[in-house]
Amino acid sequence: MSGAAPAGKHAVATALLLAAGLCSAQAVYRSVGPDGRVTFSDRPITSDTQAATTASRGGIAPAPTTLPYELRQTAGRFPVTLYTGSDCAPCDSARQLLAARGVPFSERTVQSNEDIEALRRLSGDNSLPVVTIGGQRLKGFAPGEWTQYLDSAGYPRSSQLPLSYRAPPAQPLVAVRTAEPTEAAPPRTAAAPAPAPARAPSNPAGIVF
Repeated sequence: MSGAAPAGKHAVATALLLAAGLCSAQAVYRSVGPDGRVTFSDRPITSDTQAATTASRGGIAPAPTTLPYELRQTAGRFPVTLYTGSDCAPCDSARQLLAARGVPFSERTVQSNEDIEALRRLSGDNSLPVVTIGGQRLKGFAPGEWTQYLDSAGYPRSSQLPLSYRAPPAQPLVAVRTAEPTEAAPPRTAAAPAPAPARAPSNPAGIVF
């Protein structure tokens, strides 16, 4: 009986050590992103955190991906820019079509005379709206034509934008330039008075009275 007790205690101690070792070991999770990059983490990978996983040791979390991979690729190859004006019902319809389809786009507003001149150089006239899809330029809002070009570019028919996505604010077509401060002109120095003309001598000795 005395020999069995130490053996039992030894077995219990061994089990406790194994359990402590298992508890101290951290599980490493492996994930493959949509771009094929393999990432390891000590936390389970979920759809919300997959884009921001870190390496298992000493890694730095990359910036979160705002757009899905395929949509980001399409927007990079065929960026969309919408040119709009104020009090323009077709412009509102064009904006709604792009937003409902989930197309990330930049908006340029035409307000000033400089904007109008730039629009004429861009499209040949001053009619709005105008949209550029990659190298293609479409004048006037025609839903069927716009849809056809967006399909050809590879944009999805239904929105795939994340709920956190916010479109960039509209910017004027011609950037507003702030007036640069001009340097103050140096103060003018008063001209030195001209020397008084020498008076002719009034006597042969040259004495001036």
